[in-house]
Amino acid sequence: MKVMVIVKASKSSEAGEMPGTELLTAMGNYNEELVKAGVMLAGEGLQPTSKGKRVRFEGADRTVIDGPFTETKELIAGYWLWKVKDMDEAVAWLKRCPNPHQDVTEVEIRPVFEADDFGAEFTPELRAQEERLLAEAAKNNQK
Repeated sequence: MKVMVIVKASKSSEAGEMPGTELLTAMGNYNEELVKAGVMLAGEGLQPTSKGKRVRFEGADRTVIDGPFTETKELIAGYWLWKVKDMDEAVAWLKRCPNPHQDVTEVEIRPVFEADDFGAEFTPELRAQEERLLAEAAKNNQK
């Protein structure tokens, strides 16, 4: 099963404060454990929402909203994409993670949809298209 591990933002991450050498080292070591165990597929930190934008969809209309965005507890500071056998394994790995912020931090784990979750509506043609696109996207990641 694939899961997305979502690191929530903090006041300091939204202020653009960068982590120190100690946390960067601890996270690097943790990521190395995840990679060696075959768990980590991807993971990156995100810049503050002051550098971001949102696009609101209302029917055919699109409205661009400039950051920063409020409600820090609802914002994302980074993510991992993991391949684990089940949610219990994901929780066990996450419990070993260094605290991503100096503040109290919440990290969310969410299962990623798999093809079979969509049922018959995800036709063989759509499955083939998805596989082709994922293969092409993987190539883009190599560039």
